[in-house]
Amino acid sequence: MTSIRPCREAERSAILAIVNAAAVAYRGVIPADRWHEPYMSARELDSEIDAGVVFWGSEADGALVGVMGIQPVRDVDLIRHAYVLPGNQRFGVGSALIEHLRGLSDRPMLVGTWAAAEWAINFYRRHGFELVSPERKTALLKSYWTIPERQIETSVVLASSGFR
Repeated sequence: MTSIRPCREAERSAILAIVNAAAVAYRGVIPADRWHEPYMSARELDSEIDAGVVFWGSEADGALVGVMGIQPVRDVDLIRHAYVLPGNQRFGVGSALIEHLRGLSDRPMLVGTWAAAEWAINFYRRHGFELVSPERKTALLKSYWTIPERQIETSVVLASSGFR
């Protein structure tokens, strides 16, 4: 049985384990200068939470199997750090998480991901998000995210319907 719930403070190590296990899919796909191990450090996770990212988890048999964050930034909500343990992928965990987060908000949503991560882009498109133009992508990433210029160059942004 699977349930979706807010992640607990004591689950930070579980969040990191899920992110880092699932992010291995990026190795050899995203630019080599953007890949590092671990993909997310404990310090990075703490910084994201301090910046307002609230993580939700999908729990199966008492253990987290997927996580996804939501971060309110001015007039939108950002979907952040969406990861499912490799052995639990393709069973609807990510779909349940994104649909849950979409149900929490009536504001437009944006998600940024690596341009080379076609599986991620396709996932968000299946859930009603649309790619924005490259020019708009750059403006949005500079406005709503705090990421390095190189990440801006190698990323895309998808927007929910209703985003103007």
